[in-house]
Amino acid sequence: MTTQNLLVELFVEELPPKALKKLGDAFAGVLFEQLKAQGLASADASVVTAYASPRRLAAHVTHVWRKAADKAVQQKLMPVSVGLDASGHATPALLKKLQALGADVSDPAVAVAALKRAPDGKAEALFYDSLVTGAALDTGLQKALEEAIAKLPIPKVMSYQLETDCALPGWSSVNFVRPAHGLVALHGSTVVPITALGLKAGNTTQGHRFEAKVSPVVIQDADTYAQTLLGDGAVIASFNDRRFAIVQQLAQAAERLGPGYEVLMDEDLLSEVTGLVEHPNVLVCEFEAQFLDVPQECLILTMKANQKYFPLVDAKGTLTNKFLVVSNISPDDASAVIQGNERVVRPRLADAKFFFDQDRKKTLASRVAGLDKVVYHNKLGSQGERVKRVHAIAEAIAKRLGADVADVQRAAELAKTDLVTDMVGEFPELQGIMGRYYALNDGLSAEVADAIEDHYKPRFAGDELPRNTIGVIVALADKLETLVGMFGIGNLPTGDKDPFALRRHALGVIRMLSEKDLALNLCDLLEAAYVVMDDSLAERGLKEAVKAVDKAGEVLSIEKTTRRLIDPTTPDLLADFIYDRFAGSLREQGYSPQEVEAVLALRPQRLGDVAKRLAAVRAFAALPEAPALAAANKRIANILKKAQDVDAHVSEVLLKEAAEIALYAAMKEVAPKANAQFEAGDYTASLQTLAALRAPVDAFFDGVMVNADEMDLRLNRQGLLKSLHDAMNRVADLSRLAA
Repeated sequence: MTTQNLLVELFVEELPPKALKKLGDAFAGVLFEQLKAQGLASADASVVTAYASPRRLAAHVTHVWRKAADKAVQQKLMPVSVGLDASGHATPALLKKLQALGADVSDPAVAVAALKRAPDGKAEALFYDSLVTGAALDTGLQKALEEAIAKLPIPKVMSYQLETDCALPGWSSVNFVRPAHGLVALHGSTVVPITALGLKAGNTTQGHRFEAKVSPVVIQDADTYAQTLLGDGAVIASFNDRRFAIVQQLAQAAERLGPGYEVLMDEDLLSEVTGLVEHPNVLVCEFEAQFLDVPQECLILTMKANQKYFPLVDAKGTLTNKFLVVSNISPDDASAVIQGNERVVRPRLADAKFFFDQDRKKTLASRVAGLDKVVYHNKLGSQGERVKRVHAIAEAIAKRLGADVADVQRAAELAKTDLVTDMVGEFPELQGIMGRYYALNDGLSAEVADAIEDHYKPRFAGDELPRNTIGVIVALADKLETLVGMFGIGNLPTGDKDPFALRRHALGVIRMLSEKDLALNLCDLLEAAYVVMDDSLAERGLKEAVKAVDKAGEVLSIEKTTRRLIDPTTPDLLADFIYDRFAGSLREQGYSPQEVEAVLALRPQRLGDVAKRLAAVRAFAALPEAPALAAANKRIANILKKAQDVDAHVSEVLLKEAAEIALYAAMKEVAPKANAQFEAGDYTASLQTLAALRAPVDAFFDGVMVNADEMDLRLNRQGLLKSLHDAMNRVADLSRLAA
């Protein structure tokens, strides 16, 4: 039985451009999987190609059978004791079951003889062998198409009425992402008689809305689909091919302008524009040079976000007054298209210039009071109150680090003031960025201005960190305020829901503390932020009108009542959350789960040390002594856990056995050296020094009974193990490395 290639196209009105690639891949993928599941396509020989343009979703599948092969199936019927009576004749239950399966039961004896008997657990069962007819392409493709449409990742569908001249009987309205107007289904050159969304399949589709050479476009066979659409319909059907064509044309247009011009490429914008055009044509446009006085971030954002244009920069990354437009038409004279786009962008740029000029008439300092009118959270107050908390936390961090407190306070006070400017009101994405420009305009230092912009960083995974110490401090304070506040009122992330981006904030705190190697204690930071938040809510007087009574019946003061508004376990909960995020981040960086658990089990407070500790653990694990010492540490930990409250004290007088005397002597020699290396921050050397204890540790467990009958001997030996455990687990919990 020979195969032919299959083509299915759904012709619709303009699809959402941002989702087009995802829709095309999903449509082709589900269709292919359904065909394979029914035996109409081969997992090995068949290949699927997805097509997606603004007005169509299509899939091309190679090596598709007209009919799937028949399949031998064995089906369990019932236990022999149920299906046959004492004489071996078929029971009514068995005959009914066989009839339901389509078997011939006119002669029950013959029907029973055709069955197989085989053990099934403790009992014997009857099995029926049959040959299931393979699915025909028309029925199989119908099922596959319905499944592909049903599983499209569409957040919202629209309901529309079918055109009466093309509607099938019984169809009046349809729910789909966009109205569908055509269906193509070709197996080779043969139309497969299927239906979808009230449409009958055929071999005609529509090309480019304005530039198609013929209408309708006739697809002769499945393999000429892309070529026919391009030649007759002026449509590049493949999303990837269209994207590649746009990239090429953008580069060529910049090159034609002369050396020094570079396209400011944006992957998201590129994908969106690819979803907007069916036959791209890149044109060069320009705007008045006077607009370049406006910060280039504003101009770039308005061109990309509002107009879907590609800005052009010079070799230094400075914006020029030229930009590129990806048009969906290719007229002989493109001047009208160029002038139209230039005319459209001009008011946008004029608005940006107006906002910039107006905002600079007021200083950032004069806008601080306006933050009191901006709601942050109904339980945490206004942005003004939030700024005061960030200010207090930043001041505490600055004092710990010995930074310039005055500059930190200034940056923290002004960091959010651009939220009440016209520019950020129009373009929220520019918050922080505009704050820097306005700070420089007000005569503030570059360090403070940079900190105002950078305090939002890192904004996403892989983003750069703040460029100076002031920015790092304010960014830490800002993120800690958010984390403590949201955890304190119970707004914790759940599953894939994290509306306040607390996971991202936690990773930002981790990155700044670790990558900047800040001499800060994590739990001290969390406690300091908690105190600031607690005092802020108490001062706000959220419960001033409420008198509470505790369990003992004591009337609490207003201060106590308000302080109970934020969960007192917040610092501990937040520490657990941060270490959990840190563990996930380290595993993504290539560290093994055992290495990460060993280091983070000790809850190191200075996160900048973690990388050095991990390197030390990895080097230690490569030593031949490591497995035995890790196993010994695990054994020691279990002994100490059962003993509870063991004092790390050893009396030499009570050391009786040669092995314990030797271990104690080895520890007195090795431990001071290892401790000195630890205090110097040389964790790798510290662990390698401790590796010398393997032989005496092994000898101790081979020759010494820890839980001796004499209490003084038992406590002394437990104290020896406690001292050993403390000495060996300063860098990491080595027991976590045990297999």
